[in-house]
Amino acid sequence: MTDLLKWRAEFPILETCTHLISHSLGAMPRRTFDRMTEYADLWNRRGIRAWEEGWWDLPITTGDLLSPILGVEEGSVAMHQNVSVAVGVVLSCFDFTGPRNKIVYTDMNFPSVMYVNEAQPGAEVVTVPSDDGISIDLDRLLAAIDERTMLVPISHVLFRSGYIQDAAAIVARAHEVGAHVVLDCYQSAGTVPIKGREWNVDFIVGGSVKWLCGGPGAGYLYVREDHRRTLEPRLTGWMAHAAPFEFETGPQRYADDIRRFLHGSPAVPALYAARSGYEIVGEIGVDAIRANSMRQTANMIELARELGLNVRSPDDPSRRGGTIVLDVDHGKAVVRELNRREILCDYRPGAGIRLSAHFYNTDEELDRTIREIKAILESKAYEPHLDAKTAY
Repeated sequence: MTDLLKWRAEFPILETCTHLISHSLGAMPRRTFDRMTEYADLWNRRGIRAWEEGWWDLPITTGDLLSPILGVEEGSVAMHQNVSVAVGVVLSCFDFTGPRNKIVYTDMNFPSVMYVNEAQPGAEVVTVPSDDGISIDLDRLLAAIDERTMLVPISHVLFRSGYIQDAAAIVARAHEVGAHVVLDCYQSAGTVPIKGREWNVDFIVGGSVKWLCGGPGAGYLYVREDHRRTLEPRLTGWMAHAAPFEFETGPQRYADDIRRFLHGSPAVPALYAARSGYEIVGEIGVDAIRANSMRQTANMIELARELGLNVRSPDDPSRRGGTIVLDVDHGKAVVRELNRREILCDYRPGAGIRLSAHFYNTDEELDRTIREIKAILESKAYEPHLDAKTAY
């Protein structure tokens, strides 16, 4: 724990507040200022030459920083603006108008991923429900994946509860019947170990906003090696071309590597911003982050229950990600009061107050936050009418 806390100095916001919202927006590294200055300086000094001096390759070189965090090889990750775009690229590789047209996922997926799958012409979407609003019955999910299934887009860690799904078992079942898995690691990358290559995952998607401390605008897409050579995304663009600077007209002629899963010009500033968080997570190591997270979330849950607060997170630490969820009366209004007191967290309908412990959080601030929630509820130091308004 002591070794991890030396990293607190890398995150300026920790000097002014208690940051327990890494599941939604990770703290910004101090070195990100330098990265953004580097971007602006290169543009200012080199002009159009900046493209050939670094910008053009950023979607791949930035992805290479992520590859060890995702447990995959270099040259297998392409950067996109967000998960919706990355999933859209994957979906555009498949035709759902034939007999194999099923998409199987759970009702605990992040809604944005649901929207883009539901919009696919010809697709039959099968949604596996959660019985408790916390977890998903693995056997029920596996049974729903059959010979008519094309894609299984699942969340590695559920955003509402922090529950970790058994990705290896789901991938094995999908491949048994000829289906493909799109593993959404937005809520796991940077805090839960991922073994993408070992699990033989077809695709991994996610973003940098949360545990990776990389900020918005930097989504990622991993594609397994065999798919990188054969699939042809219909959502494409000039960066996916085998010879983009030939400016050929007519049908797409795809690159023969991960670049074929790119499309138009990248969001260059976002990729500069994202790199610092990846570097720090890589330097610390996800295993060390995970061990600390399991200890801290267990302590938070124990104290919350001692104080009579209702916990909506998995008890089994091996199935619990970095977030704990407390379901209390007037949860949205309580979160507004916490934020007013410089304790940053959020509320989600159907879940409750979400609190995350990352490597830069102290045990003392976690303990203080749980006790603060109890005190706010007892003193009614919140405004119930704010329940109808948005909390972060």
